Amino acid sequence: MSTRTVRPRLRRLPLNITAAVTVVVCLFPVYWMISTAFKPSKDIQSADPQLFPHTWTLTHFQRAVEADGFALFWRNSILVTLGAVLLALLVALGAAFAVARMRWKGRRQFMLMVFIAQMAPWESLIIPIYIISRDTDMLDRLPTLTLIYFMITLPFTIVVLRGFIGTIPPELEEAAQVDGCTRTGAFWRVAMPLLAPGLMATSLFGFITAWNEFAYANFLIIKQQDNRTLPVWLSSFQNTFGTDWGATMAASTLFALPALVIFLLLQRHVTSGFAAGAVKG
Repeated sequence: MSTRTVRPRLRRLPLNITAAVTVVVCLFPVYWMISTAFKPSKDIQSADPQLFPHTWTLTHFQRAVEADGFALFWRNSILVTLGAVLLALLVALGAAFAVARMRWKGRRQFMLMVFIAQMAPWESLIIPIYIISRDTDMLDRLPTLTLIYFMITLPFTIVVLRGFIGTIPPELEEAAQVDGCTRTGAFWRVAMPLLAPGLMATSLFGFITAWNEFAYANFLIIKQQDNRTLPVWLSSFQNTFGTDWGATMAASTLFALPALVIFLLLQRHVTSGFAAGAVKG
């Protein structure tokens, strides 16, 4: 092996070690959650914690699945999450196309407001949203959560899709229009198939954001317990006698599975989608 080959590898060694340590630190809590879910209760509460389970059990998963509201809260989370993601994609697609393809007065100001909305901490709006929901009789309703998650994910979706549409040459749509397509038809038939990575990236972000959200679900669904979502359901394993850590970890593992599966299915498109949304705009 030549010196020219060895030196660049030696220079990259500290960076590779740092990256490996970062990955281990980030993934260890996930590993600990999953391993704890399979440990017997006596091993979880042991004064000498075990890195690897010596005895495996599915009792905690059984207790989580048999807990009150498991299937109902899963249904609520899926309905709210999918509704928010589909709404955000539909509205953001039109807004992103208008910003990327058209020239109109106030376009820059509109995008500035979108960026400001994206940077705003949504938790600071809990009290105003609660007051509006109370005065409009929208408390304790799943459509309220759907609209809130839609508003949270919409700015990011517009930004990414706008950047991605900007990378598609407008000449492709113009050629379709010459062949007889309308402007809308050219967009749907030519540009839309090329938007798949951007749609995947924004869908994943919206799904994870809505799926994991706890504050609004816990604050706006007060009386109708049957309308609560999975993040709130996870808190049900804590009572006056303490926390059932085994069932909590098992429920958390089940809760994380959908987002993990969707990420693994879409990861090929996610990187290119985020990169395209950041390159041009």
